[in-house]
Amino acid sequence: MSYLELDDVHVRLGDAEVLRDVTCSLDERTIAVIGENGSGKSTLARLVGGLTHAASGTIRVLGLDPAREAAQLRRRVAVVFSNPDTQIVMPTVAEDVAFSLRSDKLSRDERNRRVDEAMHRFGLADVAGHASHDLSGGQKQLLALCGAFVRRPDLVIADEPTAYLDARNARRVADHLFEEGRHRLLLVTHDLALAQRCERAVLVKDGTIVAAGTPAAVVAEYEDGLRC
Repeated sequence: MSYLELDDVHVRLGDAEVLRDVTCSLDERTIAVIGENGSGKSTLARLVGGLTHAASGTIRVLGLDPAREAAQLRRRVAVVFSNPDTQIVMPTVAEDVAFSLRSDKLSRDERNRRVDEAMHRFGLADVAGHASHDLSGGQKQLLALCGAFVRRPDLVIADEPTAYLDARNARRVADHLFEEGRHRLLLVTHDLALAQRCERAVLVKDGTIVAAGTPAAVVAEYEDGLRC
């Protein structure tokens, strides 16, 4: 079984059907989701992360049903959004990273070791005691990533994680996302060059997946549609 399986999935938000007839089977380690604004790609990411539930159809993420096995899924999946301010909850950098481990049964020494390692990995060790919301935009997004990766998730879902960053910080964030490791990556992005770093891509249009394949082929189909 692929790690992501959707069969005839429909999602409604209020009176609107925002996803319809979504069927796919994906198992590549890095997958890009592209499409125009309002196409449904962010809703698809939230569905996979268990933040939105299907009105009908079948979905399995890492072999789990997001609706019935939400707690198990949350332990294995980390979600990163475009605006890191929505994810930063603690007053200092170190406290915010540690907060991500609050549900893990770790000793204080182990927790501190994990937090220190993660902050060094993301270049935040020198600002560990700084106020989280006083960081630059790039540092805030790195903090959001740090909080996600300190949990050692099996799947990272990143929804436009470089949208508000300058080129230098966007590259740093992207390099962390694509680091070789045990995690899988589902990346929602308007950055077509970034999408082409993935192993597979899907194109979402009008609430459904209209193409899936190599990033080069899917990006070309998307660009052809924009010219019509």
